[in-house]
Amino acid sequence: MAATRVKICGITRSEDALAVAASGADALGLVFYGASPRSVSIGQAQAIAEVVPPFLSIVALFVDEPLANIKRILAAVPIDLIQFHGDESPQFCAQFERPWIKALRVKPGLDIAARYRAYRGARAVLLDSWQAGVPGGTGTTFDWTLAPGDLPLPTILAGGLHEGNVGDAIRTLYPAAVDVSGGVEKSPGVKDADKIHRFVAAVRAAENRLDGVAHVD
Repeated sequence: MAATRVKICGITRSEDALAVAASGADALGLVFYGASPRSVSIGQAQAIAEVVPPFLSIVALFVDEPLANIKRILAAVPIDLIQFHGDESPQFCAQFERPWIKALRVKPGLDIAARYRAYRGARAVLLDSWQAGVPGGTGTTFDWTLAPGDLPLPTILAGGLHEGNVGDAIRTLYPAAVDVSGGVEKSPGVKDADKIHRFVAAVRAAENRLDGVAHVD
């Protein structure tokens, strides 16, 4: 199978960005949502971006952020990809001259395939857990079997992932990428380098097991 990409979200410190880079993860997330304990200012984001090595992508997460604020942040911070985590329309998401992904909060009754089709301009769709009044970062998983197997865009899986369950998640959904925040933290916004390394190692181990099964005659 293709390598499962790994994003470590909610980075608030330069030292945590360096830990992400050392782990072999593919991307780190900066949260520009003031209600989150992992929110960063433009100044914090700039300091983090300064230590990010080549080929580690920087993702900006927004939740129904005003247009002018998003443009101001994109002008100040070298963002590679935007993650929209609110009720943004496809037209709103597509206007910033950056690749983008759209998060969906999954609960029974949601027509996931229809939502994928609605956001067909996205690079991928991120599936996260639904909780009333909380746009993300719930620390809980959702029922992975609710996601159909044949979807028109790549899937990024989030919501309550950690080193102990990410292998099961990969074997269940075969996502293009996994996204973790609380599962690799000491406290909200403060990452644990060892947990980051173990999470990435668990992803790679799950891939190796799948490859081994695929090659058995």
